[in-house]
Amino acid sequence: MANHIGVIGAGVMGEALIVALIRSGVNPSEISFAEKRPERAVELEARYSIVHQDLTSVAAKSSTLLIVVKPQDMTSTLADLAPHVSVETLVISFAAGKTIASIASGLGKNNPVVRVMPNTPALIGLGASGYSLGAGVTESQKKFVSDFLAATGKAIEVPEALQDAVTATSGSGPAYFFAFVESMIDGAVALGLSREDATTLTIQTIVGAAALLDQSGDSPTTLREKVTSPNGTTAAALASFSQSGLPAIVAEAMAAAANRSQELA
Repeated sequence: MANHIGVIGAGVMGEALIVALIRSGVNPSEISFAEKRPERAVELEARYSIVHQDLTSVAAKSSTLLIVVKPQDMTSTLADLAPHVSVETLVISFAAGKTIASIASGLGKNNPVVRVMPNTPALIGLGASGYSLGAGVTESQKKFVSDFLAATGKAIEVPEALQDAVTATSGSGPAYFFAFVESMIDGAVALGLSREDATTLTIQTIVGAAALLDQSGDSPTTLREKVTSPNGTTAAALASFSQSGLPAIVAEAMAAAANRSQELA
């Protein structure tokens, strides 16, 4: 089978993965995709010079298949793909909660399967993902997965048993961050700043703090301690967080995300 990559599902994440494929060195002529929305298909064909085809054609011609559908659509998608996928095709799933065993079972073959939990910053090449390798994945396939995911941001290999933890940490993590930013902006507005100024100050504060954490080499604990003077303004805010049970709130939220991931299996 020729070296061809197929993408099933071309929503926001599907597009991010197409961009990453091209960024990692895959020629657009080697990429085809299946997408139910005609207007979306036309948009992506024009934007990336890739070919839109029906699901069965994409499945039949691909040596590597990226499945980027919602968890609730995975069973029916696998049933549609099964008659057309070669047993040698590398199948990479990006659906939350869906196990390697369930994907292989849905295809009814012993395909090499990789399970990935990405996150939305992959759209700008700054994502964080965890991937797990199923039985039969070759060294060359593993290298392809590693190189491809590196084009989405940072990627780590984890045992599949930890995929729910990855989902709760980086998969759902951007939404926790956005919710915190929303609350900071609302808090600044309540203190008298205009929403425009509150948004500017909050976003730049978050961006700067993240860059400092990434580039300084210091741990989050060290950086927090450096900016917290005894009995100062920051100490007062952090004490309020602690009294409100912030660590427990975060831990409970992450546990809820992990439990939901298990339920989707």
